[in-house]
Amino acid sequence: MPILGTSRPRARRAAGSVPPSPLPPLRVLRLPATGPEDVVVDGAGRVLTGTADGRILRVTLPGQGHGGRVEELARTGGRPLGLEPLPDGRLLVCDAYRGLLRVAPEDGGRVEVLAASVAGKPLSFCSNATAAPDGTVYFTVSSRRYGLDDWRADIVEHVGTGRLLRLAPGGKPEVLLDGLHFANGAALAPDASHVTVAETGARRLVRYWLTGPRAGRSDTFAEDLPGFPDNLSRDEDGMLWVALAGPREPLIDQLRRAPAAVRRAAAAAALRVPVPPRRVLRVMAFSAQGEIVRDLARKGAGYRMATSVAARAGTLVLGSLVEPGIAVCALPPGRA
Repeated sequence: MPILGTSRPRARRAAGSVPPSPLPPLRVLRLPATGPEDVVVDGAGRVLTGTADGRILRVTLPGQGHGGRVEELARTGGRPLGLEPLPDGRLLVCDAYRGLLRVAPEDGGRVEVLAASVAGKPLSFCSNATAAPDGTVYFTVSSRRYGLDDWRADIVEHVGTGRLLRLAPGGKPEVLLDGLHFANGAALAPDASHVTVAETGARRLVRYWLTGPRAGRSDTFAEDLPGFPDNLSRDEDGMLWVALAGPREPLIDQLRRAPAAVRRAAAAAALRVPVPPRRVLRVMAFSAQGEIVRDLARKGAGYRMATSVAARAGTLVLGSLVEPGIAVCALPPGRA
């Protein structure tokens, strides 16, 4: 079983001296439930998201023939996080409590469990998934020590129990990478040569190679991000978008160098007195070579903790673990 770091060329640093461009003002579309943690766009330009009460919703954005219509597609019975539309109209769902699911919106919202355990142990805190053309699913587990409600403790303690897994059609889940610091978003390369994973706790993006001479090995795609990367998505041009759920925290950087006992104590404190998310939004986009092509930020935003971003047809859509709706804005022209 490969361990992250077995093959790591010199990493690309994402942070630079050039400040980000302004993120335009956001329009928030309220939903009938809170916490649209991931947002994806289907072939018809509609937004799909999962909420804290277990619902999968489909949102028709204003200007698409309806004034922001919201439809309920399914209920997972758990807490849906990452979503991935499939070519046949079904939807992969990573449920923090139930595992890897497949939902059929056109079949009454039927929910099928694809994986509920790994090597005989329950699959918990399933976070995000991406699918290859042959039907293989690559998905992440954020933590095997803490659950969704205690995610802050994992970031603070820096335990490194996240994973990247693979589920081949008709097979069982297998671990590709272990020891990840809060594994989060996952995105397949346009040529299916590798999977990129957001390692939230380490503020970096890692890459697991599927083809070529480096197949089965991992390296760093981008590091030293100016915040904590969450969900990943690709736009029509194949650019990789990442939402930064929060800015870099100097105190957490200091804790990385502290003894394990100090980190455990700090994690317990984080659970007792959780710090509210900062009102800072930032999203970035990367080329296939790991170069920053877009960097957009907004301080003092009324929308907090953007955990996902999707770019389609000149529009940005943001999701959040804590907000009561999704946020929409125009994608400004130009490169960073």
